Amino acid sequence: MTVDLTYLAWSAALCIVMWMPHVTARALKWGPAVAAGYPDDPPPVAKWITLAARAHANMVENMGAFTALVLVAHVGGMANETTALGAMLFFWAKLVHAIVHSLGIPWIRTLAFFVAWIGMVMIFLRIIGWM
Repeated sequence: MTVDLTYLAWSAALCIVMWMPHVTARALKWGPAVAAGYPDDPPPVAKWITLAARAHANMVENMGAFTALVLVAHVGGMANETTALGAMLFFWAKLVHAIVHSLGIPWIRTLAFFVAWIGMVMIFLRIIGWM
């Protein structure tokens, strides 16, 4: 398997597990019945729980574009060192982003988001022949 596809798989795994901390914390805080429902006025939770949910939502939002880019590069025979580096940047930056976003560290969160975005741009530029 190529480096690109490996990091796509690891990124999917990260996305799959990112729901666990905030959903588990809500279930423990609210009780399973409230957490499983759609409360109109949910009880307050610790800030990190809300931030972890936002980090997960951001990962879900970015996985579609990242997946499409990696698969187009792979199927089109354009995967190379540039796309591999882009995929690596995306995964590691998203891992950092998930952690620092959940901890509420703003500037590192922003930098990590930007690095992940650069990774996707690198893959896109390779696809259109600019890299």
